[in-house]
Amino acid sequence: MLILDTSAFFTMDWIPDEDFLCPPGVVDELERYEDPRLALWDERLKISDYTEDSMKKVKEEALKTGDLGRLSDVDLSVIALALDMKGTILSDDYSIQNVAKSMGIPYRSVGTKGIQKKFKWNYRCIGCGKWYKERYDECPICGSGMRAHRKK
Repeated sequence: MLILDTSAFFTMDWIPDEDFLCPPGVVDELERYEDPRLALWDERLKISDYTEDSMKKVKEEALKTGDLGRLSDVDLSVIALALDMKGTILSDDYSIQNVAKSMGIPYRSVGTKGIQKKFKWNYRCIGCGKWYKERYDECPICGSGMRAHRKK
């Protein structure tokens, strides 16, 4: 079973022979971008939602890898659905791949090489220079923006 991310739809010029599905948020994103490829999938596109238990596990793992601040709700739903369905994620999103790899969920890239090893991320304030394990929209100390850095 393939679980498709929005990036897979943007990159693929073929429809998989395998069974595939996506969470509702992916379809919402495609409709928002008025992507014409959505019409090509018609009734073959199956939509399914994730369980709250899987979403909790995905968020916990994304927090550990430092990807939580880099993933949208739709990205998280793709990983949670793959966990529920024991499927393979089809995505070019490196943060999705990183969390999937960390959780042992198989993934395949569509138009990129994909990640070769998993990473952990830390975040640094561009103003005062303080380091954080989680991403914030702005630094809690000085209010400046944050920049992601791979943990060494």
